[in-house]
Amino acid sequence: MSSGRAVLGAFIDAYIASRPDVKPHTLLNMQQVRRWLVKYFGESRDMRTIGPGDAEDWRAFMLKEGLGENTIRRHIGRARQLFKAASRRGVVRGANPLEGMAATVRADKSRQFFVTLEDTAKVLQACPDAEWRLLVALSRYGGLRIPSEPLAMRWADVDWERSRIRVPSPKTEHHEGKDCRIIPLFPELRPYLLEAFEQAEPGAEYVITRYRDKYTNLRTRFCRIIVKAGLQVWPKPWHNMRASRQTELCERYPIHVVCGWLGNSRAIAQEHYLQVTDAHFAAALVEPQQPVKAEAAQNPAQYPAEPGRNGREAVGAGMQNRPDLPSDSESYDLLHSCQYPRQDSNL
Repeated sequence: MSSGRAVLGAFIDAYIASRPDVKPHTLLNMQQVRRWLVKYFGESRDMRTIGPGDAEDWRAFMLKEGLGENTIRRHIGRARQLFKAASRRGVVRGANPLEGMAATVRADKSRQFFVTLEDTAKVLQACPDAEWRLLVALSRYGGLRIPSEPLAMRWADVDWERSRIRVPSPKTEHHEGKDCRIIPLFPELRPYLLEAFEQAEPGAEYVITRYRDKYTNLRTRFCRIIVKAGLQVWPKPWHNMRASRQTELCERYPIHVVCGWLGNSRAIAQEHYLQVTDAHFAAALVEPQQPVKAEAAQNPAQYPAEPGRNGREAVGAGMQNRPDLPSDSESYDLLHSCQYPRQDSNL
């Protein structure tokens, strides 16, 4: 085994070059962990000489450099993958030096923020165009991951007749059966999707066309829009929009349904998404309600939901098509990889 193959910097570069399949965001993550490994160990460090004690010292170094706990855990997880790849290629042997080190990201409750419908309306008014309004609506009303999921959406993914949307999920597509999910075309989302549809160029394939450049920083621009709306930028701007929607939907639908719509697990939802809001405290101060009768305690998903406090019609099995929807939208019968569930199946 050539010692040159075990050189830290050279191995990581060769590994990255051998993975043309990785997405741009994943590539950026690999380059970041390379920078921190090389910053501590050096470009020419022989990977075979890095042991568990060295890995612990590397962790302490990142902490001293001011990295957050969750950032360090992410770097550890990615570095572990690199050493695992080196082992598979015969570059190193023996136990992975990062095995057993904490790499699971912990929820930081102090960074949770519930984005109210009122603040969402202000942000929407401050958006510069229809596509930006749609991005905000897809995040807050549809619960999509920004930017990967809206940028992957095509107009063929919108089933106007059945009021459903096929959401491609680049983040989870490497898991079997997780390449996409189906969500309702929520009433509050519909007008923004329709506006973008009416303004789209004839024959346009993708829903979002103006902001597809990989150098476009949607987070930075979103923060500017929030400030323009007269609001303070909240922590994790896009994530908390999605988390607010999941918290909101779980008030009205079973958690397994909501998790199916948002594409995460109950454990992840509980740890990183669901929030305790001011509205929960306010509701706890009203007079106690009468006990719910047994016949009324059935699954609410069996019946159309009552309108919410904001006056918008809730999504229910009896949702009817609107007369202003496109009548010539592409048929959904030919969707390639993701079939819609039957009308009576769980989403």
